[in-house]
Amino acid sequence: MAEILTGWRTNNSSRAAATAFMGLAALCLIMPLSAQQRGPIGPPAGMPAPPASDSQQKSAPAAPTPAEMPKSAPPDVSNEPPRIPVEEIIKRFAAREAEFKTERDNFTYTQTFIIQTLDGGRVDGEYRMTSEIVFTPEGKRYEHVINAPTPTLERISLSQQDLDDLENVQPFVLTTKELPKYDIKYVDREPLDELSTYVFDVGPKTLEKNQRYFQGRIWVEDQEFEIVKTEGKAVPDIKKKGQENVFPRFETFRENVEGDYWFPTYTRSNDVLHFSSGDIPIRMTVRYENYKRFGVSVKIGAPVKKVEDKP
Repeated sequence: MAEILTGWRTNNSSRAAATAFMGLAALCLIMPLSAQQRGPIGPPAGMPAPPASDSQQKSAPAAPTPAEMPKSAPPDVSNEPPRIPVEEIIKRFAAREAEFKTERDNFTYTQTFIIQTLDGGRVDGEYRMTSEIVFTPEGKRYEHVINAPTPTLERISLSQQDLDDLENVQPFVLTTKELPKYDIKYVDREPLDELSTYVFDVGPKTLEKNQRYFQGRIWVEDQEFEIVKTEGKAVPDIKKKGQENVFPRFETFRENVEGDYWFPTYTRSNDVLHFSSGDIPIRMTVRYENYKRFGVSVKIGAPVKKVEDKP
């Protein structure tokens, strides 16, 4: 959702099957997220920054250019172990992630994802979709597709795992509830644009059937203990019974929303998918824009019948 399909498989099916799948993809893509900015965390040097929403243009400072970004770590950043126990840092950022996951469900946003295959640096296939994640007046969240040109992908097709990863893995959220599923190893302190961060390597302890996981690295801001960047891939790759479904590496960048939480705003990948039939270079981007808080907090649950008081 948001510009990206990470799991990929070779396209040996008919065009009719591909067309049916694209219709399914249009119905399946949903992912709540949010953004504005306190830092800001933009794409690495050489990558275009995602366009700012109206609220960002009014209240957020412009993203620093490569020349403006810090050349060295701030004075308080060092390679020494953190003064706070690593276990405490993990506990704090997981708790903040749990709060963030609840908070993001109260936001609408616009999501654009693009997937391209490349041949000698030339784009030879593309899938593009722009959609709005919005609410009905009753508070039900849904996706409204506003632009979906006819896809031209021929060498790969998208799978259900791609859609699941787009919703859950690329905007990786590591809450207290999810901690037992992962091995988390402290790496170092590192400056990231105007922030100082703790860096952790993250990977699943076990791979359970039909479950998707993140494997890679996360950057945690050292003041409010917020995840501000992730880099890695969705696992596992799937290769069985003649089916090959492999997934690219990606980076996801977050920005600050309303001074409280950091939401994903931009995901990108520039990778090569290795199939038994040959390598296929791909490029993908996901942009999350126009984040707006829904008017009321919505509690989801079974409806109950109101019993009138007897006179």
